[in-house]
Amino acid sequence: MSRNFSTEYHQILDAIDQIDPVKYGYTRNHIDGAVTYLSPYIARGVINTRMVLEKMIEKGYRLGQMETFVKELCWRDYFQRVAQAKNINTDIRQEQSMVTNRAIPVAVVNANTGINAIDKAIRDLYASGYMHNHCRMYTAFLTCNLAQSHWLQPARWMYHHLLDGDWASNACSWQWVAGTKNGKKYYANQENINKYTGSNQTGTYLNKSYEELYPAEIPAALTEYATLNLSTNLPTTNFEDWHADWPTFIYNYYNLDPLWHKNENGNRVLLLDPNVFSDYPVSDKCISFILELSKNIPGIQIFTGSFEELKQQHPAGDYYFKEHPLNSGYQGKEEPRDWIAPDVNGYYPSFFAYWKKAEKSILKWMEN
Repeated sequence: MSRNFSTEYHQILDAIDQIDPVKYGYTRNHIDGAVTYLSPYIARGVINTRMVLEKMIEKGYRLGQMETFVKELCWRDYFQRVAQAKNINTDIRQEQSMVTNRAIPVAVVNANTGINAIDKAIRDLYASGYMHNHCRMYTAFLTCNLAQSHWLQPARWMYHHLLDGDWASNACSWQWVAGTKNGKKYYANQENINKYTGSNQTGTYLNKSYEELYPAEIPAALTEYATLNLSTNLPTTNFEDWHADWPTFIYNYYNLDPLWHKNENGNRVLLLDPNVFSDYPVSDKCISFILELSKNIPGIQIFTGSFEELKQQHPAGDYYFKEHPLNSGYQGKEEPRDWIAPDVNGYYPSFFAYWKKAEKSILKWMEN
């Protein structure tokens, strides 16, 4: 559903406090379920998965009560670990099968697929910058497994519009649907879509059994393709004050944490590298969102350029930044991101393998 996302930090914290992780567990697959709508803030680094889980532990929830909720938080961390270890811009474990094009169906871009629930979800994406996770899977299934498009360009299209666009989670999720991550393609028929979206559409090209859906000819509605020219409109540099003898704290599209080094003197810079946004373009709505979120960080200034350009034009003391695979050319003191299970790192070929380790780490944490 279309919704507005507050950028006020106190309201974001209030939203964490209102989570019902138990209800989330048995309703999350429905578009009107008790989802948290925290993903835009986690993706932008305003809050983190560990902070969210810590709040649930403080409220007295046991792991057994909220396991589904905790697993979903850990899925996000897991995909971040995959991105640290693998080139996620290529098929991770095996090539996507049954690919006839490397574009995107025009019907998907135009929200005219003929599947009402999916079309509504796409229109809501354009309007609000958000799409329910189940609808993301449906859209990716339609695009990759029915229209036989390679996952990469459609994933870039979705990332472009998502306020919670996290390249690791987005790319790995599309690969999961397309079968390059786990070897099995994801399919959904009209009955399944109706069940979880509250629609009651019949008579569509998805009104079939799963056996009839795979393999099948590309539906006529999905046979026209387009190659999109996505771009980003970045703001101009806006510097008013600089202290060459102070440390400099680098914020970016993935780190807008108001608590990071909060009580220390320092230059605070929102670094927007055009090269990164050329490779991973985002919409005007996404840029407006981060600019509003950055206002939660007192004294932050905008620099549009590379890290090297910042360093040359504004020399300072030590430069601090949080680790992220897209931090192109950063130099200085790299600090780790906040993980639910910081001791569980490296590459795991499946979430199940990662979860077995993470669960032990979480239980040990909860016992202390």
